[in-house]
Amino acid sequence: MGIIQRFKDIMSSNINALLDKAEDPEKMIDQYMRNLESDLGKVKAETASVMAEETRCKRELDECSAEIDKMQQYAEKAILAGNDEDAKQFLQQKSVLAGKKEALQQSYTLAAENASKMRQMHDKLCSDISQLNARRDAIKAKVKVAKTQEKLNKIGASVDGARSNLSAFDRMEAKANKMLDEANAMAELNRQSESADMDALKSKYDSAPSSAVEDELAALKAKLGK
Repeated sequence: MGIIQRFKDIMSSNINALLDKAEDPEKMIDQYMRNLESDLGKVKAETASVMAEETRCKRELDECSAEIDKMQQYAEKAILAGNDEDAKQFLQQKSVLAGKKEALQQSYTLAAENASKMRQMHDKLCSDISQLNARRDAIKAKVKVAKTQEKLNKIGASVDGARSNLSAFDRMEAKANKMLDEANAMAELNRQSESADMDALKSKYDSAPSSAVEDELAALKAKLGK
């Protein structure tokens, strides 16, 4: 249970805190992967330690089994040699070793189970990291697309502002055109008024005077000595 708990502690350390305070997904996913790689290193070390314990227990168990076989063989040889007392001692030692073997077997069974669990967790973590590496690339790609979209949104807002400015310029230009048209119209009206006055003056002198007026003008001049 201690081994499993240590593994859980390794896996849970810092991950939840990272996810809770994540602000930049691209940076945080890299940090998350670095933490997992660090965790993998710890799991490797723990797995190697447990596997070494399994190997040690197996070696001691095998040595004890081999020693029991030897005691059995020596007992048989003693009996064949007619030395029953020697055979009893060998069998007694065999019995002691059998008790020891039972304890060693229990230790080895537990060590083998722990090693199997650690290897499974190690392999699972390696597999998860491999999958997460692939997902990290996808996440980074999505983040880049999102950032590009944000830039486009800002550019779009700027373009809209520019369009608004262009619209204002259009209104100013229309107003200037109206002012110019009004000024040209006023100038045209002034020219027409001046032309009308001149025409009236010209017509005054262009029209032929009546005969009565001519006679009266001649009489006036005669009277005045003109």
